[in-house]
Amino acid sequence: MIITRRAFTAALSLTGLGLLAGFSPLRLIMDASAQGASATDVAKPVSLPDMALGPATAIVTITEYASMTCPHCADFNEKVFPKIKSEYIDTNKVRYVFREFPLDIKAAAGSMLARCIAKDDGPKYFAVIDLLFKQQGEWAMKNTAETLTRIGKQAGLTQSQVEDCLKDQALLDKIAADQKFAAEVLKVNSTPTFFINGEMIKGEQSFEEFSKRINSMLKS
Repeated sequence: MIITRRAFTAALSLTGLGLLAGFSPLRLIMDASAQGASATDVAKPVSLPDMALGPATAIVTITEYASMTCPHCADFNEKVFPKIKSEYIDTNKVRYVFREFPLDIKAAAGSMLARCIAKDDGPKYFAVIDLLFKQQGEWAMKNTAETLTRIGKQAGLTQSQVEDCLKDQALLDKIAADQKFAAEVLKVNSTPTFFINGEMIKGEQSFEEFSKRINSMLKS
């Protein structure tokens, strides 16, 4: 699916995200038909630096592709991720990478704001996306621009800095480029999608499923 400029602009006006009206359409590629990806393909960031928790030397790396407006992603963030963090990330057994795969313009705006607030600070980025997921029902369903602006200000940005962030064409282009790579090369076409040491797992999974896979890799 590709959002046309007309549909893109209309969506912005309806959601109050008029600041983004000059953006190029965000390409949402849902039916990629590329060849299979390797663990090396998954491991390398494309346009934006990876936002990660845990040591780069960890035996197991989990890479999550998520959309900030995805309810399944929010549910996973609330119920499963804290257990993975406590059990494996905080004990330096797992490196956890979060990558943006926005399924709509609101998700793209949320991802952009998180990047602008955190800059290159991984823990701060995870704190922001946690907040966005927890408040998803508010900013994703209504009052999008107003709520994102409030969150930005709470994190220390000024009104003008939030506006500049949401008008950052280069940042949106990088998010779109990374999404395109994920769709075409890694075959990501839904969220959440996970890769554990390069092995794809689609859809929300239980902590027990993650634990089984992680423990198996830690032992091997």
